[in-house]
Amino acid sequence: MRIDKFLKNARIIKRRTIAKEACEQGRVSINGKVAKPGDEVKVGDRVQIAFGTEPMNFEILNISDNVKKDDALGLYKKIE
Repeated sequence: MRIDKFLKNARIIKRRTIAKEACEQGRVSINGKVAKPGDEVKVGDRVQIAFGTEPMNFEILNISDNVKKDDALGLYKKIE
């Protein structure tokens, strides 16, 4: 799944266009490498987002196209 779509489906970023812009600005990295909006993610990847005051780090646990709001938190695990 594309990183911009994953960020939207997991409800980390509300709109896919904003997720795409964050990637284009170099604010998103996958496993330490700056991500492009079309880069593919898989289970086990570690993602960092420099969005806001403090970067968010998380590991992808599951990938799904159709996710209910209550199930979105199960797609990733936050890393401190």
